Amino acid sequence: MKNKFRYNHSDMSDLETQLQKASELQKTPKKNGEHPLILVITDGVFSMDGDLAPLPKIVELCKKYDALSMVDDAHGEGVLGHGGRGVVNHFGLEGEVDIEIGSLSKAFSVMGGFIAAKQPLIDHYLMNARQRLMSIALTIPDTAALLEAVKMLGESERLVEKLWGNVHYLRKGFTELGFDIGHSDTPIIPVMLGDEELAKKFSARLFEEGVFASPIIFPMVPRGTARVRVIVSASFTQDDCDVGLAAFKRVKAELSA
Repeated sequence: MKNKFRYNHSDMSDLETQLQKASELQKTPKKNGEHPLILVITDGVFSMDGDLAPLPKIVELCKKYDALSMVDDAHGEGVLGHGGRGVVNHFGLEGEVDIEIGSLSKAFSVMGGFIAAKQPLIDHYLMNARQRLMSIALTIPDTAALLEAVKMLGESERLVEKLWGNVHYLRKGFTELGFDIGHSDTPIIPVMLGDEELAKKFSARLFEEGVFASPIIFPMVPRGTARVRVIVSASFTQDDCDVGLAAFKRVKAELSA
């Protein structure tokens, strides 16, 4: 991509401003005479804060300015939407998003990823994507595990419902303990600590208590917004959640967080 424009996080007014700039550039044909395309790229779930992209408005603006839309939904598939179908399904936008990128290493717990789009785009990727030069197929065990995971999600909402039950239980618990957990819309719970050294010490002490929660510091997040990131699983029992909350309570008291 020759020209790139960045818009402010979830700021749809700024996105429209950037699309207007791109539309002006689009009037000039490329050297080969082809008409330039405009592509808007967004995460579906923003993994540091757990918030969702305002996808309905993004799709609306893409249609208005004749742009393609691409959603990286690595943290949405298996979690959001009916049967874990992801953020596009969550917003009822099936068929409205041009390109969807997904990861198989998050909710599906295997490896690899995928791109979903109309056949002409897929054919183009297969023939021209540089990333394919050094890529290999999924292993047979990974493929079998993935197919079974998709089958399980298709057959029952039980695991997704269990996941969200754990999310609501832990959010309530963290709030009662006095933690700032931001405004996440997903199973990503950021326990906001602010200070980077405190976040690293907090994570290390949690690990000693048997709880794994990564410190997230600059440059992954802006300075002054360090946090310990908790990612909830459907495999947690309520006892697991209570053990985790108790560990957070002890470490908070010890470090005066």
